Amino acid sequence: GINMYFCDSLQGGVNDEITLTAYITIALLEIPLPVTHSVVRNALFCLEMAAGEKENHVYTKALMAYAFALAGKEEKRKALLASLEREAVKKDGSVHWQRPGKEPEVALPYYHSRAPSAEVEMTSYVLLAHLTTQPAPSQQELSFAALIAKWISAQQNPNGGFSSTQ
Repeated sequence: GINMYFCDSLQGGVNDEITLTAYITIALLEIPLPVTHSVVRNALFCLEMAAGEKENHVYTKALMAYAFALAGKEEKRKALLASLEREAVKKDGSVHWQRPGKEPEVALPYYHSRAPSAEVEMTSYVLLAHLTTQPAPSQQELSFAALIAKWISAQQNPNGGFSSTQ
């Protein structure tokens, strides 16, 4: 058996353990391990506790939303996506997420204006969370997902890749 202790320090608004737990949960569910597996159960329990916190970073929320989507936890997925939508940057007919307190982008020539990898990454997780649902995403979700996909595709570099590490 695997013994893992998740989320040792939920206090103090530290998102690192939660972010790491969300990453691990996603990896386990993508294997796929069943939601009933004790490691997955513990991790999801931890994420459910963390999802109630007020201080979660946008990046962490995006990961948690996708983890809950994979786990089939529909209410938690929807609640996080609703909270994320309130923080979305909506412009030019597209939607994306950026780090809080980030300077507004200066109007640079196109080839300078691609987003940092963390933003491509978190926006991609939000997209996955919108599309990962049973039985299927609603029409409303699909049209919102299309706006997210539009922003992501605009971040491609001339070689067709992204600056993201993931």
